[in-house]
Amino acid sequence: MSNLIDAEQLTRYYGDNCAVNQVSFSLKKGEILGFLGPNGAGKSTTMQMLCGNLAPSDGAISINGIDLLERPKEAKAELGYLPETPPVYRELTVNEYLDYCGKLHGLKRAALQKATLFAKERCGLIDVADRLIGNLSKGFQQRTGIAQAILHSPAIIVLDEPTVGLDPIQIREIRSLIRDLGNEHGIILSTHILPEVEESCTHVQIIHQGKLVLNDDIASLKSQMVASSLTLTTTKAIEPELLQAIDGVNSIETIKDCRYRIHFYKQQNPAEQLAEKIIQSGYGLKELTPEHRSMEALFVEITNEAGK
Repeated sequence: MSNLIDAEQLTRYYGDNCAVNQVSFSLKKGEILGFLGPNGAGKSTTMQMLCGNLAPSDGAISINGIDLLERPKEAKAELGYLPETPPVYRELTVNEYLDYCGKLHGLKRAALQKATLFAKERCGLIDVADRLIGNLSKGFQQRTGIAQAILHSPAIIVLDEPTVGLDPIQIREIRSLIRDLGNEHGIILSTHILPEVEESCTHVQIIHQGKLVLNDDIASLKSQMVASSLTLTTTKAIEPELLQAIDGVNSIETIKDCRYRIHFYKQQNPAEQLAEKIIQSGYGLKELTPEHRSMEALFVEITNEAGK
């Protein structure tokens, strides 16, 4: 499968300051890429270069096989973009706004009618199509913004903070919509909300101080979130020395009476041997649970290591 985006060695200087330093990545159809980074990391600059709003100082960008720098108009036609603040006109109805956006994309009559109907159905806007955008909830305004981004059937959809300011129900609805759209498009999702990456994305990349410090699939990232420790609860108090001798056990920390944290060496999970030893020794096994690091903890760890 050919790539929808090929970014090669993207670099951008502002004067002597290198905001983005040789960033390379790709995006395929069906992939939802979560793009993360601390403030000032170069995330917005990278997004602007991908959308053709900012020329790179060096490097190349191909959008669905079209060179963005050589054929910008054709390449941008393959992009749908929703900025953090949806570019909607509050004084228009949803129908009026989508018709206007479709005409900007050069859609004519039958094609325009078909495209707007599809976008409204896809984004759940049929029932509010005749209402003024200014009278809609923020969730429906966000849906309207996504509808304009997919109106011209772009290969790639770029979403910048699509759930900011929404209530929990609206957030779930937008995340579900993003996952559905990911089946038909390639999506770049820029967000500061780390659970959103876990919920919606297939791939993750983190930029820090202008450099890409992580570019991986979500399954691999989740495997890194499994900490090398276990929570153990027994019926009777145990002597740490009894478990310390088990292969793989690094250290044992007493949390409180009959509750312990077992630290082990990576690639040597001793859970099975621990359970067997505790049961055989008559200490009464109540709980033996692997601990997990949060996405936030992993994000902090990766960016801190990259900053050293």
